[in-house]
Amino acid sequence: MNKFSELVKIGTCSWKYPSWKGILYSNGVGSNYLSEYAQHYNTVEIDQWFWSLFTGNKVVLPKPEVVADYIASVPSHFQFSVKVPNAITLTHHYSRNKNTPLVTNPFFLSNDVFSEFLNLLHPMNDYLGAFIFQFEYLNKQKMQSQMAFQEKFSKFIEKCPPGFNYCLEIRNPNYLNEKYFHFLKSVNISHVFLQGYYMPSIFDLYEKYHDLIEGFSIIRLMGTDRKGIEKKSQGIWNQLWEPKDEELDRLEIMIDDLLSNEVCLMINVNNHYEGSAPLTIERLINHF
Repeated sequence: MNKFSELVKIGTCSWKYPSWKGILYSNGVGSNYLSEYAQHYNTVEIDQWFWSLFTGNKVVLPKPEVVADYIASVPSHFQFSVKVPNAITLTHHYSRNKNTPLVTNPFFLSNDVFSEFLNLLHPMNDYLGAFIFQFEYLNKQKMQSQMAFQEKFSKFIEKCPPGFNYCLEIRNPNYLNEKYFHFLKSVNISHVFLQGYYMPSIFDLYEKYHDLIEGFSIIRLMGTDRKGIEKKSQGIWNQLWEPKDEELDRLEIMIDDLLSNEVCLMINVNNHYEGSAPLTIERLINHF
């Protein structure tokens, strides 16, 4: 069986990297990197619209002309995975100083903001492969408990329009338990397997709860030491600074099992995983 058949879409987290010239892009690539990118891959993750909440409760959503430009740059079979604006997923405004009092985000899990976001993306509907709801680590000050989070998210998602792949990325390792995966099934939400940061291994997690994964899922390969690999690369993402051969071997086994259970997959690879997302994708495909 061809593992990267119609069940798998694989691409990178964003695409605007000049240092991919000679690896992914031609030396003569113009300003429209996405158009050339889409000649190689069938999906990409849009991260930029996540950064939407600013001081003074200002919310910035996608510009229609940008949405139109992205559509015009890709073929009809191409799919985007879109990170939902953090105006919806942040309980409080970001604060670099831990001693600063928390400032409540009035748009947390706002169906009105999400509806406005969907309306702006409506021309892109045929190209939308998934929406990723990425939540930061929710300490006790921000969220009383896992059950409190699930109750709040359940009330939000039941008001969201059907027809899209909604995916949840949680960054509380202690939330990733049997109750969590049963909750996802109950509200028809897919899990985002995040490999990196301070999160537990996706391979151990999958081994434990694989029988609760159905239909659709996203694997995001992010890496564990963001600052460390940035120091090594100096922002030039054209070589493998931290090869992860053992992880790719385990990933092959995990993907095999997901496909045998007819789970459709999106795999989003970040430069911070090994040092160059296109080179990681090449290595991953060669595993099959």
